[in-house]
Amino acid sequence: MDTNLSDQVAQVVRDAIADELRAQTRKQRRTAAFYTASGAAGLYAGAAVAACLVLLLDAVMPAWVAALLVGAVLAGVAYVLKSAAKKQSSPTAAISPEAPPLPPRAPDIGH
Repeated sequence: MDTNLSDQVAQVVRDAIADELRAQTRKQRRTAAFYTASGAAGLYAGAAVAACLVLLLDAVMPAWVAALLVGAVLAGVAYVLKSAAKKQSSPTAAISPEAPPLPPRAPDIGH
């Protein structure tokens, strides 16, 4: 009799947890969809601005030079942003305060 009751209680708890997780993940999926749509819209907006810059520069230089110049500037911006992201994600930032310290390294002996 006790086994049956504990099985029923466990099933009710599992169902309640599953319902709660479904509700939370539904909200997170919706939020992720909005972020994805926002990123796509931003990408298209950036492409439109880049095309506009190429067309503006086309008035003073050949189109291929204008496109190359805008592409080089965008590549530079991408590199700077990647470098900034790399600095933000340092290996020490990933270590939690509860983690045990790393053991000391043996000194390198050059041969």
